[in-house]
This record gives sequence, C-alpha cells and structure tokens, in this order.
Amino acid sequence: MAPVSISDERAVSVSAERVWKVFSDAAAMPKVCAGFIDAIEVEGDGGAGTVTTMKLNPAVDDGGSFKTRVVARDNAAHVIKSEVLDVPAGSKVGKLKSHVTETKIEAADAGSCLAKIKVEYELEDGGSLSPEKEKLILDGYFGMLKMIEDYLVAHPAEYA
Repeated sequence: MAPVSISDERAVSVSAERVWKVFSDAAAMPKVCAGFIDAIEVEGDGGAGTVTTMKLNPAVDDGGSFKTRVVARDNAAHVIKSEVLDVPAGSKVGKLKSHVTETKIEAADAGSCLAKIKVEYELEDGGSLSPEKEKLILDGYFGMLKMIEDYLVAHPAEYA
C-alpha cells in the first residue's frame, strides 16, 4: 500500500528568513529548544544525505533520540524533506515502516510566515494510524516550531 499523507499549516510570528536560519543551524537546536533537545550530532553539510541525531531531554517522554537523514533541501524555497531513521523506543505513535517529513516556510509579510508540514508514513501492515496518533505526529513537529518561534520572538537580534 502507498504511504499515508497528512499535513497542516500554522502561522508563525517571525520572518521566514529567521526561521530558516535556525533550520540551517542544527547546532543551535539545544539552545533554541532548551529543555526539549539536550544535544545534537550532525554528520554532513546540511544538504541531502546529512544525518542528524537529536538527543531529547529525559523529561520528554523518557528521552531518547531521533535520527533523520536529509532527502532534499532547497534553501531558496525554504523547503527541507527528511526521512526519519529512528525514534525513541517509547514513542506514543509506535514503530512506523517509513516516515518522511517535508517542511516549507513561506513568507507572509516582513515579520511573519506560514509553516507547512507534510508527513508521509507507512505502517508495516499497510494500514493507517488513528486520527489521534496522526495529530500527535503533526503536533510534535509544530511544537518544536513553536519553541523556535518563541525563542526568536524573545531574542529579536538573533538570526536577524
């Protein structure tokens, strides 16, 4: 069966350029998402093939780490597509056969943007997750984006 696709979009009260600069600086994530991400390891230059391991704070669902590989990155269009290689054992969603995310940051005006997140996943049995579990996936990505937004609002000179 083909992968299931879910998506959503949210307004962000920071410019697309500033949000994208954080996306382009993986090493900043422990600072920008303090209390959620404790450390990050990057193997590559940020482009296609780059593997990133985010180590979560133990207070976040018992911690663990997420490992992703960049499939495609378009800095001019502010789009990044990544394949999730590994998730913490205690994931509330469960083990997926495949899990690919695409994030697009579109300028709305000088001080805001629209974040669009699309997730394609496939279960081992070819079925689909419940709407509640699909919402958990999207809310997880938008939760990190909200941390980035809050940090940038609180630090207007950074990533300007």
